[in-house]
Amino acid sequence: MNNASSILVFSLSGFSATVNYRITLFSLTLLCYGLILVVNVSLISTIILDQNLHEPMYIFLCNLCINGLYGTAAFYPKFVFDLLSDVHVISYVGCFLQVFVIYSYATTDFSILALMAYDRYVAICRPLVYHSVMSARRTAVLISLSWLVPLCCQVVVVTLTSKLTLCGTTIQKLYCENWSIVKIACSSTTPNNIVGLIVISFYCSHVVFIVLSYVRLVNSALKSKEGRRKFTQTCVPHLLCLLNVTAALLFDTMYSRYGSASSVSQNVKNFMAIQFLVMPPLLNPVIYGLILNKIQCRVTALWMKTGQRFKLRLKA
Repeated sequence: MNNASSILVFSLSGFSATVNYRITLFSLTLLCYGLILVVNVSLISTIILDQNLHEPMYIFLCNLCINGLYGTAAFYPKFVFDLLSDVHVISYVGCFLQVFVIYSYATTDFSILALMAYDRYVAICRPLVYHSVMSARRTAVLISLSWLVPLCCQVVVVTLTSKLTLCGTTIQKLYCENWSIVKIACSSTTPNNIVGLIVISFYCSHVVFIVLSYVRLVNSALKSKEGRRKFTQTCVPHLLCLLNVTAALLFDTMYSRYGSASSVSQNVKNFMAIQFLVMPPLLNPVIYGLILNKIQCRVTALWMKTGQRFKLRLKA
């Protein structure tokens, strides 16, 4: 952390395009973050409190929602504060902490989605051995790995970036991002580029694994009416979530690739940069809540009970 003594804060230049409509953005951001908290906490509470939902698929879904809350917590509070501030800065340590949390959130999302694809593959293609393959112990191990591996990857990435000698303090984004820090480095970034490619390749292999799983799933589902029913009920929401996350991260990748292009307005750059912090954590629980009847019924019952308790307290 040699730069810690010389660089105390980074400035975030992405806010230059938000000055004229900061109140509107502030209101929309609060609404969006409030919705993210409500839909994710509702789904997490429903799965934890209902013993009938203590199955691998729902446990993985619960972790997907927890990860959504984890990632957005590193962005929204600071973003809301900066929208109303005239000075848009972040401390050196806070910047690297934000990088670590946001990108471990993104990679953990892919890990959990890969587990969900594997779970659906075993459930539909190998139903007779499902309970032995997806035992409670194996489920716990897989969930632990889906968190630990991304966290370890980001520890390596952040450690390498923190050792760079920096020639600037301006990050051209609304939040701290690893590639934006690397771009202002004076020293060699070869180790960072190599490790970055390894991490990207590793998580691209997750996408390949999911695609191959679904090729097998489709082939198996078409053979029977029961298989088609299971595929429609449990795999369609997973596919929608996968498309949601992939599209959002593609926007961020496009920003990193074309972020310095003068032909692209700052508003478009900002939109591309925050997609994966807005859409996946908001839409993933909504998709599952609307499509999975079991979840839909439990969430509705939970809200009805909460409403009844609230009315009884008002009467008292």
